[in-house]
Order: sequence, then C-alpha cells, then structure tokens
Amino acid sequence: MPLGTLERSAPPFFKQGPSALSRLAVYSALALFLMVADARFKLTGPVRQAVGTVLYPVQWLMLQPVEFASHGAGYFQSLKAAQDDLDTARKKMTEMGQRANQAEQLALENGRLRQLLALRDRLETPAQAAEVIYDTADPYTRRVVVDRGQMGGVVLGAPVMDEAGVLGQVTRVFPLVSEVTLLVDRDQAIPVLNVRTGARGVAYGDPVAGHDGGMELRFMPANADVREDDLLTTSGVDGLYPSGLPVARVVRVERRADSAFARVYCKPLAQVQGARHVVVLQPLPENASLPRPEPAHPVPVKRGGRKG
Repeated sequence: MPLGTLERSAPPFFKQGPSALSRLAVYSALALFLMVADARFKLTGPVRQAVGTVLYPVQWLMLQPVEFASHGAGYFQSLKAAQDDLDTARKKMTEMGQRANQAEQLALENGRLRQLLALRDRLETPAQAAEVIYDTADPYTRRVVVDRGQMGGVVLGAPVMDEAGVLGQVTRVFPLVSEVTLLVDRDQAIPVLNVRTGARGVAYGDPVAGHDGGMELRFMPANADVREDDLLTTSGVDGLYPSGLPVARVVRVERRADSAFARVYCKPLAQVQGARHVVVLQPLPENASLPRPEPAHPVPVKRGGRKG
C-alpha cells in the first residue's frame, strides 16, 4: 500500500460527547433547581422518609459491633469498680427517695391550693419511653435519633425529656425513627418561667457555651431580677410544652452599661451529651394552656317609673 494513502491523524480514542463546560452548566442548573424546589415545595420529603426507612436496618447492623464492644468492655471491668458503682447507685436511690417524699408533699399542698383558688386541674400528658440510637452526622447541629417514629405514635413537635428535665423537641419524624433537636442547638428556642420571680422569657440554644453547650436567656432588661442558680421551667404559653417542666438553671449574669439587655447564660438540667433513655410527650392541644374565660354575670338593671 502506498505511503500517501494512509491517514496521518490518529482516530479518536474515546467517544466524543458534550463538552465538560456544558455538562457542568447543566448539572449546576439541575442542582440549583432541586435545592429551590426542596426549600419551597418540600419535594424531597417522601424521598428522605423512604431512604431513612430503607437505611434503618443497615444502621442497626452497623451499630451492633459497637454495642458488642461496649458490653465486652463493661464485662471486663474490675470488681472494685463495680462495687463503687453499686455504692453510688445506692446513695442516688436514697436521695431520689427523699426527693420523692418531698414531691408528694408539694403535690398535696399544690392540690389544696388549686381547690382554694378554684383552678382547674392540669391535663395529664400521655408519654412513651424511647432510646437514643445515635447522634446525627451533621457537625453544625445538635440532634439525636430515637427509636420511635410514626408507627410508635410520635408526632412532629413532641417534647422530649429525660429524668432531669426537658432535652429537646422532635423536629423530623420517620416511620420507624424520629430526629430530636436538643435545646442547645442554635436554632432551638423554648419559652421559660423563672420560678423565683415568675418572670417569663425565651431561652435559646448556645452550642459554643462550654464543651457540652448551653443556653442563653435573651431579651432580658439590664435591670431584670435574674440571679445565679435561678431555676427555669416551661411556661406553657406556647401551647406545646406542658408548664412546670424543669429546663435549665442560671449560671452567669452579665450586665453592661452600654447595653439595654443583660446576658443571661443557663445550663440545661437534662443530659444533652450522652443521653440514652428519654421520654417522648404528646404536644398539648391547641390553646390548651390558655385560661378559660369565666362566664359573665348579668348586671341587674334598675327600672324606674315614668314621671308624669
């Protein structure tokens, strides 16, 4: 074959297609459309629930080696450490027994005061036990996942607490599990009541306060009567949290001359770091915490005779 008849250009090694810049523009526009659609119309909500349901068995299997390792480490602890834990548990049970006796006395006195003041009894809030499975992987939020979901009767916005106080609120519900946002999350807020003074306020999460995170009682005047060690409980004005649940305790109050508001830092009473067993409450019905108006009594009208 003559040399002049051969092609001097090499054949394409890969199949030619759209350019890289064109594909980048198309995929960027598609990603932007999906983000806007999810933020406005919640189109990916069912997809999240389906993926969460499908991945739950895989997550459970992945957590089993960790459970076995933790149980094995606890099994090989020394006898002295176990005896110390037993003594600590006995002391704690004694203290809890004393607190229970005081709580019964306070409940009896509270019941008498309610009868004297003709106040209606509080509604009993249904609750169910749940267990924390793991913390979420997002490093910018403080959330945990519990093993109760829609099939267990958990609803969106349900309060969650442990044996010490309010822990957080259910912000996402799946069929088998639920996601709980802790009180120390920066986007979480809860209406509170100062037990000592009766002043109401709103406590916001402060994840940078301390190692485990804290809370801040915002928009309090500089001359407000707030002291260290004040106990904050739920006020119940939002119609979601039952009133009287312990929330946090004031640890520091800063008053500045150049600011009209005081900086009030609080520490949650619940165990926000390492909580294991929790209780999920049912949210209060709408306007259940608002006082009922008393019926108006008719005012007698004096009738006078017509002067002739």
